[in-house]
Amino acid sequence: MTAEQLVAQYGKTTTATEETVNTDITFVGPTIEGQQQVFNSGAVAFLDSLCAKFAAEVPELLAKRKQKQARIDNGELPDFLPETRAIRDGDWTIRGMPEDLTDRRVEITGPVDRKMIINALNANVKVFMADFEDSLAPSWQKVVEGQINLRDAVNGDISFTAPETGKQYSLNPDPAVLIARVRGLHLIEKHVLYKGTPVPGGLVDFAMYFYHNYRQLLAKNSGPYFYIPKLESHLEARWWAKVFAFVEERFCLKPGTIKCTCLIETLPAVFEMEEILYELRSNIVALNCGRWDYIFSYIKTLKNYPDRVLPDRQAVTMDTKFLSAYSRLLIKTCHKRGALAMGGMAAFIPAKDEETNAKVLQKVRGDKELEARNGHDGTWVAHPGLADTAMAIFNDYIGGDRTNQLHITRDVDAPILASELLEPCEGERTEEGMRLNIRIALQYIEAWIQGNGCVPIYGLMEDAATAEISRTSIWQWIKHQKSLSNGKLVTKDLFKAMLKQETANVKQELGSDRFNAGKFTQAAALFEQITTSDELVDFLTLPGYELLTA
Repeated sequence: MTAEQLVAQYGKTTTATEETVNTDITFVGPTIEGQQQVFNSGAVAFLDSLCAKFAAEVPELLAKRKQKQARIDNGELPDFLPETRAIRDGDWTIRGMPEDLTDRRVEITGPVDRKMIINALNANVKVFMADFEDSLAPSWQKVVEGQINLRDAVNGDISFTAPETGKQYSLNPDPAVLIARVRGLHLIEKHVLYKGTPVPGGLVDFAMYFYHNYRQLLAKNSGPYFYIPKLESHLEARWWAKVFAFVEERFCLKPGTIKCTCLIETLPAVFEMEEILYELRSNIVALNCGRWDYIFSYIKTLKNYPDRVLPDRQAVTMDTKFLSAYSRLLIKTCHKRGALAMGGMAAFIPAKDEETNAKVLQKVRGDKELEARNGHDGTWVAHPGLADTAMAIFNDYIGGDRTNQLHITRDVDAPILASELLEPCEGERTEEGMRLNIRIALQYIEAWIQGNGCVPIYGLMEDAATAEISRTSIWQWIKHQKSLSNGKLVTKDLFKAMLKQETANVKQELGSDRFNAGKFTQAAALFEQITTSDELVDFLTLPGYELLTA
């Protein structure tokens, strides 16, 4: 969407910030309560300087992604880069990590909603990752309110009163360490323009969180800490390293004050982990196995390969060969360079029924024991009710005299080859699995375009990554003319028929009132469009963002 179209859709907003500082930043759309606190004159001047130096490079990096994908589509499988072998063979380590990031044995993640922030910081975890990305549907209101909520949390004066019950929420005396996850490079913030062009969403998230909180964080013996998602190459890591270095110099901070953790959640990135660590070596402290996005990326990257089609989502577990290789390589790579190796998400939600909950906790234990046994330094949970289970397992493996498992080098392992990271996954494609994918994706997309990016569905906390797996799996089965285990050929017509049937089933499950008050018709139309298109849509959040902000 062009700047002219944005202004026509939303109208140009002239704010106090534009009157008090001369920048090339403008705003479109309605002014949200608190917007002028977040985007005050100093913050806008800072964002302007970042855009002037770094915004123009983002489209170039995204173009490089497309060029690499075109080569893969044409038969060039991903592999380790020959031109960066010297980095992989070199003797170097990261700069180091602050004390409050050495112990990350359990982290909880969630969107930047006020109640969520309080509950997460109070949970029995070491870190809360406050998310502007996969678990947030980034409406302008939620982006602005999220920054206000995080500012209040950093200041220690955040509180919340539930309107329906009157229950009050406030921070405990010793909350978890706060890390902010910014949006990926592919996402824009259409309400903020630099010289008439929408600003990268991640740059907005980073700039506002840093600007408003770095002093208070440093005063508390913590710091401005970030999660960086969706990287696909070390060149993108280099871009972030340049951003961090510029900001540290501008604010007279010691090099390495800003710290980041990068998610390895794309197939191209797993082949460049050492290079990513190297580019960010002054600022990085860890890599993370973003397993759900990684499965999605495996499908998306290898979409033209009929021999690498995945089975039902439920069959793609961390003990499958390509995911196990990914986990072990990440641990070996991180520990070799002095960085922590974070495990993946337990997306389960505790159940009210005692028997069902026991089964949930058993699944969580199995997953977390595998990660801890492999040598991960910590793991993710999506719900405070799982924190104690995960914490107990990592306490057992790490022990009382250590804060992490950096001592586990995995040097005795045979080198992990590209073929292992690309190995297809065995398993059935079932009609039940396909129908479940449809119901999950439909309900998630409907929630997302209504502004909710973190949704409990059938006992799991779903975010954009799991919805991406659901819809790309079906797209892949259609493209390569795969059959279900009952012999049915997966076609566009079969999908459309199932979508109609499962939409009716969702209506029955939720009730007519909830269904009719929602946006299921729009969600089904978007779901059908992106699943039956001849070319795979890169991210459902891109067309979803147009509906969210319409």
